[in-house]
Amino acid sequence: MFDAVIFDLDGTLIDTERLAIAAGVEAFARLGYPIGPAFLHTLVGLDTVASGRLILAQFPDLDIAALDFFWMAVSDAMMEDDGLPLKSGVTDLLAQLTLPRAIATSSSRSRARQKMDLSGLTPMFDLVITLDDVTAAKPDPAPYLLAAHRLGVDPARCLAFEDSETGAQSAHRAGMRVVQVPDILPTSGKWAHHVTDDLIAGARAAGLI
Repeated sequence: MFDAVIFDLDGTLIDTERLAIAAGVEAFARLGYPIGPAFLHTLVGLDTVASGRLILAQFPDLDIAALDFFWMAVSDAMMEDDGLPLKSGVTDLLAQLTLPRAIATSSSRSRARQKMDLSGLTPMFDLVITLDDVTAAKPDPAPYLLAAHRLGVDPARCLAFEDSETGAQSAHRAGMRVVQVPDILPTSGKWAHHVTDDLIAGARAAGLI
């Protein structure tokens, strides 16, 4: 039924979204902008450029370079202290997969590799498509289309796993079958063929296992 499986990284395979939001709240506070998680929820699934535009639209006087510095520093400290736990079912699902698999993420190459190393995912994937590999980020289909191309498979024969609306839209627009496992935010299901509570349930719903 499928020739390859392509996964989002943050919020889908590793439990980074809550950490990123906590680090973001701290970074904003250090610059004198006390905010709650609600605004940061609007950034889930977006790349750094798109996030930056939304942040500056809301806080035009904010030093975005300083924010990025503090946000990364706090995130790094949290990851080093607490590690990066995998989402439920990741190890089980990857152990059952015999198909080619890839990651398509909105993280930069260096950040993706850092997070994969910390979570133990690095040896489990031969192909990782990052923000540095494409000219258009999610929700554009480019990351998923490039992953399919490099795997040598038809996008229509790929199953994609995502957590966010932005990511699900990207995979859907690439012509893939989409399993969405919402993480922090609920989903409308508009861009998903299957919406489930965890990866294993999604794999079963799609007929992957």
